[in-house]
Amino acid sequence: MKNKLILIAAVALTFGIGFWATKPETTPSRIAAALDQDTALVEIIIPASLSENGKIGRRVYNNVCATCHAPNAVGQAGVAPPLIHKIYEPSHHGDESFQRAVALGVRAHHWPFGNMPPIDGLSRADVKYIIHFLREIQRENGIN
Repeated sequence: MKNKLILIAAVALTFGIGFWATKPETTPSRIAAALDQDTALVEIIIPASLSENGKIGRRVYNNVCATCHAPNAVGQAGVAPPLIHKIYEPSHHGDESFQRAVALGVRAHHWPFGNMPPIDGLSRADVKYIIHFLREIQRENGIN
């Protein structure tokens, strides 16, 4: 009987630790990101701070890209994909792929949202700042 109780306690402890270790974070930045967009396609962690280039990129992104890809690049259901996603890690979509997407548009190939048109009015320098912003958020979310 004593061995059975020890076994039950050990199993309960194991499940308790497992549950605690895998529970989602509820940091203010994670909650804020989730509340910003009711139609967000991913939940992200927002970096506590951005580099100067990241801050410039955030401003440019918010003025142009957020209309479709949503604030903080979490995507919008039925509109555009999240850019904070493993698909966009640097080894698969390098920085130049973002430059080309803006300049030439993109034929839909990963997502069911349709093609992205070229975006007028952004220089390569503007896109470079946007890339800084996106990569900083990606790194914060384990996308390297």
